[in-house]
Amino acid sequence: MVAFVSALLVLIGLSLLVVPMSKRRPVGTPLTWGEAMVASVYAFFLMFWAYGVIPHLWLTWADNELQWRPDKLLYGPGSILQPQSLGGSFPMTITYQTLRDLIAVGIYVVFLGGQIALWAYWQNRGKRAAAAESTAVVESGYGRPLVRKG
Repeated sequence: MVAFVSALLVLIGLSLLVVPMSKRRPVGTPLTWGEAMVASVYAFFLMFWAYGVIPHLWLTWADNELQWRPDKLLYGPGSILQPQSLGGSFPMTITYQTLRDLIAVGIYVVFLGGQIALWAYWQNRGKRAAAAESTAVVESGYGRPLVRKG
């Protein structure tokens, strides 16, 4: 559990570093070869961490410490998921291994949504700066805002 939570914290920290970098990098600035290589290694590492390391740590934690094996059946609260073959009313048998795999798929879906949001944030950095400049108030030479009457 410690490895899984630590890996999540590392991913969150490294992903949040993109926000201040997007504010420092002006839109349209030429990219040098070295900057492109550093950015590509950083992006590759984030994707490797999100889609490789964290799901692996989840599956390892669920298999070892939680012992979510195929022979352990999921009955749910009040045995509402107890299968019909064992006297329940639920039409199919669900194991903890199935739940483990569904959570792994959920991890992939959440990280894909986060990756899309992060790329959209980076791509729209110029639009945010232009919107902030357009709402600026015109000031007089004395620093007071100029306001029209009527």
